[in-house]
Amino acid sequence: MNNTSQTEREKMLAGELYFANDPDLMLARQRASKQTRLYNNTTEEQLENRQEILLELFGKMGNNVQINPPFYCDYGCYIKLGNNVYMNYNCMILDCNWVEIGDNVLFAPNVQIYTAYHPVEPEIRLTGNELAAPIKIGHNVWIGGGAIICPGVEIGNNTTIGAGSVVVNNIPERVVAVGNPCRVIRTL
Repeated sequence: MNNTSQTEREKMLAGELYFANDPDLMLARQRASKQTRLYNNTTEEQLENRQEILLELFGKMGNNVQINPPFYCDYGCYIKLGNNVYMNYNCMILDCNWVEIGDNVLFAPNVQIYTAYHPVEPEIRLTGNELAAPIKIGHNVWIGGGAIICPGVEIGNNTTIGAGSVVVNNIPERVVAVGNPCRVIRTL
């Protein structure tokens, strides 16, 4: 496919090679960096201010979203949060593609979600081009502390991901999955 007429943002969201240092993308990341810095500097008494910042940052945000600072993301606008989402301290979402998180999802501290990745071929990697693949997390999911969710992964509804897991493949509904690489150890 000839993608010369596409913007770098369009390539990024299409899962194609894109130049991450494109001025438009850099400006969008700076905006998100400013928003997260403002958010991370709020106090527990500033709940209304926190909600305003998150509403401006995210592409979609349901009701009763609670995020304990610090929180970090690349763009924010590619994150869609359902209702009753809770993120504990130090969560990070590299949203260079869409990240959809369902209702009633719990994140323990230090959960990392990466849509972004680099080409494995060093010649392509040296061009500064990157790739990104969407991530989808279903409803009623609990993700344990320090878990890493890798690009292109889908996690099914009613699933638990164990602490420290590295999720590199899709995880089905109604299971407990743990490890590196993360694998199903029990069906619910």
